[in-house]
Amino acid sequence: MTVPSPYADRLSRLPVQRHEVEVSGGVTAYWVYGPQDAETTVIAVHGFRGEHHGLEPVLAFLPEARVIAPDLPGFGETSPLPGQSHDLDAYAEWLTEFAGTVAPGAVILGHSFGSIVTAAAVAGGLETPRLILMNPIGAPALEGPKGLMTRLAVLYYALGARLPERLGTALLRNRVIVRVMSITMAKTKDPALRRFIHDQHDTYFSRFSDRDVLRDAFVASVSHDVREFASEIDVPTLLVAAERDDITPIEAERTLAKRFSDASLVEIAHVGHLIHYETPAEAAGAIRRFLRIPVARGR
Repeated sequence: MTVPSPYADRLSRLPVQRHEVEVSGGVTAYWVYGPQDAETTVIAVHGFRGEHHGLEPVLAFLPEARVIAPDLPGFGETSPLPGQSHDLDAYAEWLTEFAGTVAPGAVILGHSFGSIVTAAAVAGGLETPRLILMNPIGAPALEGPKGLMTRLAVLYYALGARLPERLGTALLRNRVIVRVMSITMAKTKDPALRRFIHDQHDTYFSRFSDRDVLRDAFVASVSHDVREFASEIDVPTLLVAAERDDITPIEAERTLAKRFSDASLVEIAHVGHLIHYETPAEAAGAIRRFLRIPVARGR
């Protein structure tokens, strides 16, 4: 990372510890933010191609909570799942085992692809008192307002998987393509914040273990959405959605919220699929209200 975070001061006040645990036959790296004696513990699952750093701006505005942020298998510092395809079932099973091992009964939060993983896991039996979905994938990606871009992405990941390994991996980690993705998603007009977002993607968006894992995860991300699991989730659920999300239109998010037995929807204006970078304070405020976390003095 070469561009200072606009949230660095807040983050510097958060205690952070790195840990590892064996889950599903592989080693999962995870970070624990906030006070160990916090009344509320949250497990936060990041999105496709990202890793735990992406959610740090939101955590910076939740200093009263204890947040456990793992890297998904095959991304960041977490090893791939040995001998398995990295499909949605595998990720949901991994999350269920991880939560049961590290923090049974924690609140579960998922962003973007993480919203699909967490919804699948909770619908499949992962016990949690509450579920939080940020930028939830509430409709098929191929049908969204950027459906053409998604189809081009399908071709891109397919080509990366079929080329000779060295060439295919280089294509998938190509900085120009990563920058195009970043520019497409960012909605803010603030030049400093845009530089930070692009630097985050430059730094963390290509930390996947190998192209096979990336291909599997991409297929899982465009083959499923939260709608499949909403009716099977019976815990209070918060959806934090963006009015300008190019992946799931806000109208689809409103329809998605009605599929849950007990869900509330918070809409954030002037932002797209990068709520966690562009409007983390608003997202954290919605989460705090949903979890009834009081603001600590001096924060």
